Amino acid sequence: MNVKTNLNQLEPQSLIDAFLKYPPDTFNVQDSNEKLSYFTTQFNLLTTLDIPVRKKIESIIGYQHWGKLLHLSTCFIGTTVTEYTVLSKDFNVQQIVEKLKKSAAKNTLTIIKDLPLNSPLLTDFENQFSQDLINAAEKAGFLSVEGQALAYVPIDFTDREDYLSRLSKSRRKNLKRKLKSLDELTLEIVDTGAELFKDNAFRQHLYQLYLAVYQQSEIHFDLLTVDFFDEILQNEHSGGRVFLYWKDTTLVGYNICYEYKNNLIDKYIGLNYDLAMEYNLYFISWFVNLDYAKQQNLKFYVAGWTDPEVKSKLGANFTFTRHLVWIKQPVLRFILRRLRHLFESDTHWYTQSQESKS
Repeated sequence: MNVKTNLNQLEPQSLIDAFLKYPPDTFNVQDSNEKLSYFTTQFNLLTTLDIPVRKKIESIIGYQHWGKLLHLSTCFIGTTVTEYTVLSKDFNVQQIVEKLKKSAAKNTLTIIKDLPLNSPLLTDFENQFSQDLINAAEKAGFLSVEGQALAYVPIDFTDREDYLSRLSKSRRKNLKRKLKSLDELTLEIVDTGAELFKDNAFRQHLYQLYLAVYQQSEIHFDLLTVDFFDEILQNEHSGGRVFLYWKDTTLVGYNICYEYKNNLIDKYIGLNYDLAMEYNLYFISWFVNLDYAKQQNLKFYVAGWTDPEVKSKLGANFTFTRHLVWIKQPVLRFILRRLRHLFESDTHWYTQSQESKS
């Protein structure tokens, strides 16, 4: 299956193809006639709530029983392996909105996810195209919800010391101390498709380290499959780079990045948690990725959606997205329209962080 798309795409097509071929557990993935990837699943409404709010709701007596009512049949336009919803130049914005409304009767929710808002990672044309889609969908009755904070770093520094000099004195001191752990590890950067990834046992080990990260996460939504990892790790034409961190013969952790369109896109991480904590791997890998992007003369390091507060302290910038939600039942539409602020946690965090600086 091969989807030809070219707007908002920060990742190689092979990654999208792998998602369509081997979707996450519980996802039913298809393509529409408008060249949009989409998937359906039972979506828990609490998934993207502010964590304190979600935990309060989950602590209510009987949640294990009545909480199932919050799992709604949902169609998501887009994928979970791309930073943005990838669009095609070939469709008319107004027509696609109307077609989505007509097909929305099949599910309780229809969500056009992760549309960029003036993203510095995209062209003016791409940003305007997405804004036109947002405007058309809002006029058609879609609920507009602020999306997540995508972390990125412009590669405009001379070297690591120059980058660190832009951070506060206390953070510089703390990070330099943590970076000393790199002296005790061996770094190996291996292209996907290399001989190393033909070993099934090694690929299984990498998948188990990915599962360790997934299971400790606050959000459980798209559990990628072992077949998906097999597919991307063995693809030699994708521009994939796997950063492996070893302590002697023990793998401490890794992350899978893609060098694409003059950017380094950080996609997946796996950790041996005890060792990763001991050797400060999260912080080390940040600077190793920045060093690599600089050495390759890339434009941006794109660091993903998770842990925005930590990435802010590491010097990241942020760009936001918009989700557009069609809600079939009028009563539910009325309720969610008034509660949508509860689903905009990254925006709340960012606003508070900017206010604290002023």
